[in-house]
Amino acid sequence: MSGATWAQAPTAPLAIKPDAPDRYIVVPGDTLWGISQRYTDSPWRWPDLWNMNKDQIRNPHLIYPGYVLILDRERGQLTIAQPGTPSTSARDGEPAGTDGSAQTPPASTPATTPAPTPTATAPSGDPSLVKLSPHLRAESLARQGIPSIPANLIEPFLTRPLVIEPDGLDKAPTIVATQTDRVIISAGNSAYVRGIGSSKEETWFVYRRGRALVDPDTNQTLGYEATYLGTAQVTRPGDPATITLTSAVQEVGAGDKLIAASRPQAINYAPHAPGTKINGRIMSIYGGGRVGEAGPQSIVTVNRGRADGLEVGHVLALYTRGGIVSDVTKQKGAEDAKIQLPDERAGLAFVFRVFDRISYALVMHITRPVSPLDVVQTP
Repeated sequence: MSGATWAQAPTAPLAIKPDAPDRYIVVPGDTLWGISQRYTDSPWRWPDLWNMNKDQIRNPHLIYPGYVLILDRERGQLTIAQPGTPSTSARDGEPAGTDGSAQTPPASTPATTPAPTPTATAPSGDPSLVKLSPHLRAESLARQGIPSIPANLIEPFLTRPLVIEPDGLDKAPTIVATQTDRVIISAGNSAYVRGIGSSKEETWFVYRRGRALVDPDTNQTLGYEATYLGTAQVTRPGDPATITLTSAVQEVGAGDKLIAASRPQAINYAPHAPGTKINGRIMSIYGGGRVGEAGPQSIVTVNRGRADGLEVGHVLALYTRGGIVSDVTKQKGAEDAKIQLPDERAGLAFVFRVFDRISYALVMHITRPVSPLDVVQTP
Protein backbone atom coordinates (compact mmCIF):
# COMPACT_ATOMS: atom_id res chain seq x y z
CA MET A 1 0.00 0.00 0.00
CA SER A 2 1.46 3.36 -0.93
CA GLY A 3 1.70 6.15 1.59
CA ALA A 4 -0.48 8.38 -0.53
CA THR A 5 -3.41 6.04 0.04
CA TRP A 6 -3.65 6.96 3.69
CA ALA A 7 -1.54 10.06 4.12
CA GLN A 8 -3.56 13.17 3.50
CA ALA A 9 -1.82 16.49 3.95
CA PRO A 10 -3.16 18.28 7.07
CA THR A 11 -4.23 21.29 4.95
CA ALA A 12 -6.08 19.20 2.37
CA PRO A 13 -9.85 18.69 2.72
CA LEU A 14 -10.60 15.61 4.78
CA ALA A 15 -11.49 12.71 2.49
CA ILE A 16 -14.25 10.44 3.80
CA LYS A 17 -14.11 6.77 2.83
CA PRO A 18 -16.72 5.82 0.22
CA ASP A 19 -17.91 2.92 2.41
CA ALA A 20 -18.05 4.97 5.63
CA PRO A 21 -21.35 4.37 7.46
CA ASP A 22 -23.93 7.15 7.50
CA ARG A 23 -24.86 6.09 11.04
CA TYR A 24 -22.91 4.09 13.56
CA ILE A 25 -23.81 3.03 17.11
CA VAL A 26 -20.86 3.17 19.49
CA VAL A 27 -20.32 -0.10 21.35
CA PRO A 28 -18.11 -1.07 24.31
CA GLY A 29 -14.61 -1.79 23.08
CA ASP A 30 -14.63 0.99 20.48
CA THR A 31 -11.79 3.53 20.51
CA LEU A 32 -11.48 7.01 19.05
CA TRP A 33 -8.80 5.67 16.73
CA GLY A 34 -10.94 2.75 15.56
CA ILE A 35 -13.95 4.94 14.87
CA SER A 36 -11.81 7.43 13.00
CA GLN A 37 -10.51 4.61 10.78
CA ARG A 38 -14.09 3.76 9.81
CA TYR A 39 -14.46 7.20 8.26
CA THR A 40 -11.04 8.27 7.00
CA ASP A 41 -7.66 6.90 6.00
CA SER A 42 -6.04 9.66 8.08
CA PRO A 43 -7.17 8.76 11.61
CA TRP A 44 -4.95 11.44 13.16
CA ARG A 45 -7.35 13.99 11.67
CA TRP A 46 -9.98 13.18 14.28
CA PRO A 47 -10.24 16.92 15.19
CA ASP A 48 -11.13 17.75 11.56
CA LEU A 49 -13.72 14.99 11.56
CA TRP A 50 -15.42 16.65 14.54
CA ASN A 51 -14.48 20.29 13.88
CA MET A 52 -12.70 20.41 17.26
CA ASN A 53 -10.84 23.32 18.76
CA LYS A 54 -7.58 22.96 20.71
CA ASP A 55 -9.27 22.61 24.10
CA GLN A 56 -11.60 19.91 22.84
CA ILE A 57 -8.63 17.91 21.52
CA ARG A 58 -7.38 17.65 25.09
CA ASN A 59 -10.77 16.54 26.43
CA PRO A 60 -12.47 14.61 23.64
CA HIS A 61 -14.53 12.15 25.66
CA LEU A 62 -17.82 13.16 24.12
CA ILE A 63 -18.57 9.62 22.99
CA TYR A 64 -20.07 6.78 24.98
CA PRO A 65 -21.43 3.33 24.15
CA GLY A 66 -24.96 3.70 22.84
CA TYR A 67 -24.36 7.04 21.17
CA VAL A 68 -25.24 7.26 17.49
CA LEU A 69 -22.78 8.93 15.13
CA ILE A 70 -24.28 10.77 12.17
CA LEU A 71 -22.10 11.47 9.12
CA ASP A 72 -22.61 14.68 7.15
CA ARG A 73 -20.99 13.66 3.87
CA GLU A 74 -21.23 17.11 2.34
CA ARG A 75 -19.25 18.74 5.16
CA GLY A 76 -17.16 15.65 5.91
CA GLN A 77 -17.97 15.82 9.62
CA LEU A 78 -19.54 13.69 12.35
CA THR A 79 -22.11 14.70 14.93
CA ILE A 80 -23.82 12.79 17.73
CA ALA A 81 -27.52 12.05 17.98
CA GLN A 82 -28.90 11.31 21.42
CA PRO A 83 -29.80 7.63 21.77
CA GLY A 84 -33.41 6.65 22.14
CA THR A 85 -34.92 8.10 18.97
CA PRO A 86 -36.57 5.76 16.43
CA SER A 87 -33.98 3.60 14.70
CA THR A 88 -33.62 3.09 11.01
CA SER A 89 -31.53 0.73 8.94
CA ALA A 90 -27.93 1.86 8.72
CA ARG A 91 -25.97 2.12 5.52
CA ASP A 92 -23.98 -0.85 4.22
CA GLY A 93 -24.91 -3.18 7.05
CA GLU A 94 -23.55 -0.99 9.85
CA PRO A 95 -25.41 -0.91 13.20
CA ALA A 96 -28.77 0.80 13.13
CA GLY A 97 -28.93 4.53 13.75
CA THR A 98 -31.56 7.18 14.43
CA ASP A 99 -33.42 9.88 12.56
CA GLY A 100 -33.21 12.34 15.45
CA SER A 101 -31.53 15.68 15.08
CA ALA A 102 -27.78 15.52 15.62
CA GLN A 103 -26.51 17.03 18.84
CA THR A 104 -23.09 17.17 20.46
CA PRO A 105 -23.50 16.97 24.22
CA PRO A 106 -20.61 18.15 26.42
CA ALA A 107 -18.23 15.54 27.80
CA SER A 108 -19.77 15.71 31.25
CA THR A 109 -23.38 15.45 30.09
CA PRO A 110 -25.05 12.55 31.90
CA ALA A 111 -27.45 10.17 30.26
CA THR A 112 -31.07 10.60 31.27
CA THR A 113 -33.62 7.87 31.64
CA PRO A 114 -37.28 8.16 32.71
CA ALA A 115 -38.04 6.85 36.19
CA PRO A 116 -41.48 6.75 37.81
CA THR A 117 -42.20 8.75 40.97
CA PRO A 118 -45.55 8.51 42.78
CA THR A 119 -47.80 11.45 43.69
CA ALA A 120 -50.00 11.46 46.78
CA THR A 121 -53.28 10.49 45.07
CA ALA A 122 -54.71 9.52 41.71
CA PRO A 123 -56.96 11.90 39.75
CA SER A 124 -59.99 10.03 41.05
CA GLY A 125 -59.11 11.00 44.60
CA ASP A 126 -58.93 7.35 45.69
CA PRO A 127 -56.13 7.29 48.31
CA SER A 128 -55.39 3.64 47.49
CA LEU A 129 -54.23 4.64 44.01
CA VAL A 130 -51.13 6.62 43.09
CA LYS A 131 -50.24 8.45 39.91
CA LEU A 132 -46.88 7.46 38.37
CA SER A 133 -45.28 10.48 36.67
CA PRO A 134 -42.03 10.19 34.73
CA HIS A 135 -39.02 12.30 35.69
CA LEU A 136 -35.43 12.35 34.53
CA ARG A 137 -32.80 10.45 36.49
CA ALA A 138 -29.22 11.48 35.79
CA GLU A 139 -26.64 8.71 35.48
CA SER A 140 -23.01 9.60 34.90
CA LEU A 141 -21.39 7.94 31.90
CA ALA A 142 -17.93 9.32 32.60
CA ARG A 143 -16.56 5.89 33.40
CA GLN A 144 -17.88 4.50 30.14
CA GLY A 145 -16.36 7.05 27.76
CA ILE A 146 -14.45 5.23 25.06
CA PRO A 147 -10.64 5.59 25.15
CA SER A 148 -8.38 7.03 22.47
CA ILE A 149 -6.55 3.71 21.92
CA PRO A 150 -6.88 0.20 23.45
CA ALA A 151 -6.22 0.78 27.15
CA ASN A 152 -5.13 -2.79 27.88
CA LEU A 153 -2.11 -2.46 25.59
CA ILE A 154 -0.59 0.50 27.41
CA GLU A 155 -1.97 0.30 30.97
CA PRO A 156 1.28 -1.01 32.54
CA PHE A 157 3.15 1.89 30.93
CA LEU A 158 0.83 4.49 32.44
CA THR A 159 1.35 3.62 36.11
CA ARG A 160 5.09 2.93 36.09
CA PRO A 161 8.05 5.20 35.40
CA LEU A 162 9.69 4.33 32.10
CA VAL A 163 12.58 6.76 31.95
CA ILE A 164 14.91 7.96 34.68
CA GLU A 165 17.66 10.56 34.66
CA PRO A 166 21.22 9.27 35.11
CA ASP A 167 21.02 10.05 38.84
CA GLY A 168 17.25 9.65 39.11
CA LEU A 169 17.28 6.71 41.53
CA ASP A 170 20.21 7.79 43.68
CA LYS A 171 18.02 9.19 46.47
CA ALA A 172 15.17 6.70 46.14
CA PRO A 173 14.41 4.29 49.03
CA THR A 174 16.76 1.30 48.80
CA ILE A 175 16.48 -2.35 49.79
CA VAL A 176 19.36 -2.82 52.25
CA ALA A 177 18.73 -6.38 53.41
CA THR A 178 16.46 -9.33 52.79
CA GLN A 179 14.70 -11.55 55.27
CA THR A 180 16.84 -14.45 56.50
CA ASP A 181 19.70 -13.05 54.41
CA ARG A 182 18.38 -14.37 51.11
CA VAL A 183 20.41 -13.21 48.14
CA ILE A 184 17.30 -12.79 46.04
CA ILE A 185 13.63 -12.67 46.97
CA SER A 186 10.36 -13.20 45.14
CA ALA A 187 6.65 -12.64 45.76
CA GLY A 188 5.70 -13.30 49.38
CA ASN A 189 9.19 -12.61 50.76
CA SER A 190 10.10 -9.67 52.96
CA ALA A 191 12.92 -7.15 52.87
CA TYR A 192 14.17 -4.10 54.73
CA VAL A 193 14.26 -0.63 53.16
CA ARG A 194 15.97 2.61 54.15
CA GLY A 195 14.81 5.98 52.90
CA ILE A 196 11.02 5.67 53.08
CA GLY A 197 11.07 7.96 56.12
CA SER A 198 7.72 9.47 57.08
CA SER A 199 6.02 8.71 53.75
CA LYS A 200 2.42 7.56 54.13
CA GLU A 201 2.56 5.57 50.90
CA GLU A 202 1.76 1.91 51.44
CA THR A 203 2.30 0.53 47.94
CA TRP A 204 5.64 0.85 46.10
CA PHE A 205 7.08 -0.27 42.78
CA VAL A 206 10.49 -1.92 42.81
CA TYR A 207 13.00 -0.87 40.13
CA ARG A 208 16.58 -0.96 39.05
CA ARG A 209 18.29 1.14 36.41
CA GLY A 210 18.14 -0.43 32.96
CA ARG A 211 19.95 0.18 29.72
CA ALA A 212 20.90 3.61 28.51
CA LEU A 213 18.64 5.37 26.01
CA VAL A 214 21.08 6.88 23.52
CA ASP A 215 20.03 9.43 20.92
CA PRO A 216 21.08 7.92 17.57
CA ASP A 217 21.49 11.39 16.08
CA THR A 218 23.75 12.90 18.77
CA ASN A 219 25.03 9.80 20.55
CA GLN A 220 23.99 11.50 23.80
CA THR A 221 22.51 9.50 26.68
CA LEU A 222 19.03 10.95 27.20
CA GLY A 223 18.21 8.76 30.19
CA TYR A 224 17.90 5.17 31.32
CA GLU A 225 15.05 2.75 31.10
CA ALA A 226 13.55 1.98 34.49
CA THR A 227 13.40 -1.82 34.79
CA TYR A 228 10.25 -2.81 36.68
CA LEU A 229 10.82 -5.70 39.10
CA GLY A 230 7.62 -5.94 41.12
CA THR A 231 5.29 -4.37 43.67
CA ALA A 232 5.79 -4.17 47.43
CA GLN A 233 3.62 -3.32 50.43
CA VAL A 234 4.92 -1.62 53.57
CA THR A 235 4.12 -3.92 56.50
CA ARG A 236 6.05 -2.00 59.18
CA PRO A 237 7.07 1.66 58.92
CA GLY A 238 10.37 2.91 60.25
CA ASP A 239 13.98 3.16 59.18
CA PRO A 240 14.55 0.56 58.03
CA ALA A 241 10.95 -0.19 57.08
CA THR A 242 9.75 -3.72 56.39
CA ILE A 243 8.17 -4.49 53.04
CA THR A 244 6.60 -7.60 51.55
CA LEU A 245 6.74 -8.26 47.83
CA THR A 246 3.17 -8.71 46.62
CA SER A 247 4.25 -9.45 43.05
CA ALA A 248 7.53 -9.92 41.19
CA VAL A 249 8.32 -10.21 37.49
CA GLN A 250 12.06 -10.48 38.11
CA GLU A 251 14.28 -11.44 41.02
CA VAL A 252 14.69 -8.69 43.63
CA GLY A 253 17.69 -8.12 45.87
CA ALA A 254 19.66 -5.68 48.00
CA GLY A 255 20.39 -2.43 46.19
CA ASP A 256 17.14 -2.34 44.23
CA LYS A 257 15.11 0.88 44.49
CA LEU A 258 11.54 1.78 45.41
CA ILE A 259 9.27 4.38 43.79
CA ALA A 260 5.85 5.21 45.20
CA ALA A 261 3.05 3.64 43.15
CA SER A 262 0.99 6.05 41.10
CA ARG A 263 -2.45 5.96 39.57
CA PRO A 264 -2.85 5.37 35.83
CA GLN A 265 -2.80 8.49 33.68
CA ALA A 266 -5.93 8.66 31.58
CA ILE A 267 -5.29 8.95 27.85
CA ASN A 268 -8.00 11.46 26.96
CA TYR A 269 -6.42 13.21 24.02
CA ALA A 270 -7.90 12.85 20.57
CA PRO A 271 -5.55 11.54 17.86
CA HIS A 272 -4.02 14.58 16.16
CA ALA A 273 -0.95 15.62 14.21
CA PRO A 274 1.82 17.63 15.92
CA GLY A 275 1.55 21.35 15.38
CA THR A 276 5.27 21.56 14.61
CA LYS A 277 7.58 19.71 12.26
CA ILE A 278 8.82 16.60 14.06
CA ASN A 279 11.70 14.58 12.67
CA GLY A 280 13.12 11.91 14.95
CA ARG A 281 14.24 8.31 15.24
CA ILE A 282 13.15 5.11 16.92
CA MET A 283 15.64 4.33 19.71
CA SER A 284 14.33 0.96 20.83
CA ILE A 285 11.39 -1.42 20.69
CA TYR A 286 9.89 -2.57 23.96
CA GLY A 287 10.83 -6.19 24.51
CA GLY A 288 13.23 -6.09 21.57
CA GLY A 289 15.75 -3.46 22.68
CA ARG A 290 17.94 -1.98 19.96
CA VAL A 291 17.37 -4.92 17.64
CA GLY A 292 14.33 -6.63 16.23
CA GLU A 293 11.33 -5.26 14.40
CA ALA A 294 8.14 -3.54 15.47
CA GLY A 295 4.78 -4.72 14.21
CA PRO A 296 1.19 -3.76 14.99
CA GLN A 297 0.63 -2.86 18.66
CA SER A 298 4.36 -2.76 19.40
CA ILE A 299 5.63 -0.01 21.70
CA VAL A 300 8.56 2.07 20.47
CA THR A 301 10.82 4.63 22.16
CA VAL A 302 11.34 7.86 20.22
CA ASN A 303 14.18 10.38 20.65
CA ARG A 304 11.81 13.34 20.73
CA GLY A 305 9.78 14.59 23.68
CA ARG A 306 8.11 17.50 25.39
CA ALA A 307 11.03 19.81 24.66
CA ASP A 308 10.52 19.14 20.94
CA GLY A 309 6.79 19.91 21.01
CA LEU A 310 5.43 16.37 21.38
CA GLU A 311 2.40 15.71 23.57
CA VAL A 312 0.09 12.83 24.40
CA GLY A 313 -2.26 12.13 21.48
CA HIS A 314 0.16 13.13 18.75
CA VAL A 315 0.32 10.74 15.81
CA LEU A 316 3.66 10.17 14.09
CA ALA A 317 4.28 8.67 10.67
CA LEU A 318 6.80 5.81 10.63
CA TYR A 319 9.34 5.48 7.83
CA THR A 320 11.85 2.74 7.09
CA ARG A 321 15.24 4.22 6.26
CA GLY A 322 16.33 4.07 2.65
CA GLY A 323 19.54 2.15 2.11
CA ILE A 324 22.53 2.89 -0.09
CA VAL A 325 22.82 0.82 -3.27
CA SER A 326 25.13 0.72 -6.26
CA ASP A 327 23.96 2.06 -9.61
CA VAL A 328 24.61 -0.81 -12.00
CA THR A 329 24.72 1.64 -14.92
CA LYS A 330 27.75 3.41 -13.46
CA GLN A 331 31.35 2.35 -13.56
CA LYS A 332 32.48 0.65 -10.35
CA GLY A 333 34.19 3.16 -8.08
CA ALA A 334 32.66 6.20 -9.78
CA GLU A 335 31.75 9.07 -7.47
CA ASP A 336 28.08 8.85 -8.36
CA ALA A 337 27.89 5.04 -8.31
CA LYS A 338 26.25 4.98 -4.88
CA ILE A 339 22.60 5.96 -4.59
CA GLN A 340 20.79 6.91 -1.38
CA LEU A 341 17.28 5.43 -1.59
CA PRO A 342 14.41 7.47 -0.12
CA ASP A 343 12.77 6.61 3.19
CA GLU A 344 9.55 4.64 2.71
CA ARG A 345 6.31 5.27 4.61
CA ALA A 346 5.66 2.28 6.86
CA GLY A 347 2.89 3.11 9.33
CA LEU A 348 1.49 5.30 12.11
CA ALA A 349 2.13 5.43 15.86
CA PHE A 350 0.15 7.10 18.67
CA VAL A 351 2.19 8.91 21.35
CA PHE A 352 0.85 7.96 24.80
CA ARG A 353 3.65 8.87 27.24
CA VAL A 354 5.89 11.92 26.97
CA PHE A 355 9.03 12.86 28.87
CA ASP A 356 11.30 15.84 28.34
CA ARG A 357 13.39 14.36 25.53
CA ILE A 358 11.90 10.88 25.09
CA SER A 359 8.43 9.58 24.19
CA TYR A 360 6.70 6.22 23.97
CA ALA A 361 4.31 5.44 21.13
CA LEU A 362 2.02 2.55 20.23
CA VAL A 363 2.23 1.34 16.63
CA MET A 364 -1.36 1.57 15.36
CA HIS A 365 -1.02 0.86 11.64
CA ILE A 366 1.81 -0.66 9.68
CA THR A 367 2.48 -1.88 6.16
CA ARG A 368 6.05 -3.05 6.70
CA PRO A 369 8.08 -3.75 9.87
CA VAL A 370 10.08 -0.90 11.38
CA SER A 371 13.33 -1.22 13.30
CA PRO A 372 15.45 0.87 15.67
CA LEU A 373 17.00 3.87 13.89
CA ASP A 374 14.02 4.13 11.53
CA VAL A 375 12.40 7.54 11.19
CA VAL A 376 9.37 9.23 12.79
CA GLN A 377 7.87 12.38 11.30
CA THR A 378 4.82 14.61 11.41
CA PRO A 379 2.28 12.82 9.15
